[in-house]
Parts: sequence; C-alpha cells; structure tokens
Amino acid sequence: MNIFVSNLSFRISDDDLKSLFEEYGAVKSAKVITDKFSGRSRGFGFVEMDNDEEANKAIEELNQADYDGKTILVSVAKPKTDSPNRKRSFDNDRNNDRRSFRRN
Repeated sequence: MNIFVSNLSFRISDDDLKSLFEEYGAVKSAKVITDKFSGRSRGFGFVEMDNDEEANKAIEELNQADYDGKTILVSVAKPKTDSPNRKRSFDNDRNNDRRSFRRN
C-alpha cells in the first residue's frame, strides 16, 4: 500500500520517515519529496508498505499525530492521474497571440 504523508517538518529525512513507519511493520520504501532546484523538502512524502493491515494501522495511529513539532496528516495515497500539460497549452496560446500581431 502506498501512503501519503503531509505537513512534515522540513528537517525530516527519508530515513526519519522510514523509522517512524517501521514501528508498525515492514517498510518497502520511504521518500520525502524535495524541490528539484534547491533540494529542500517540500513538506510531504510517501511510504510504501507491503502488508495492508500494518499500513492501515500506521495510517490510523499516525494521522494527526505530533511528529517533530508538527501535526502530520497520513492517508492512503491516491493514484497519480494524467493532467493536461499546462505548459503546452500556455505555449500554444502565446504562439497564437504572437501570430495575431505579426506584420506582413
């Protein structure tokens, strides 16, 4: 089961997150999401646990728990959905605007 964890302190590392969830069972992976330019935590992450019973117990007990001075939110991660590529549509709009101002 893939678990979403939000409102994490910016000091939390992958290992910290993994250790927190290992109290409830085997953790397959734990990843704090970071900004690709600064490398700084974005304040949320994902934990993957193979045993659904252990994962559900972790979600139940850790949701709205105090962790490193912050109240974390823990839930089942929703599958990633395809969203429209905003950059592409922005570029198309911008190109269309430029065409209307071209001089012949």
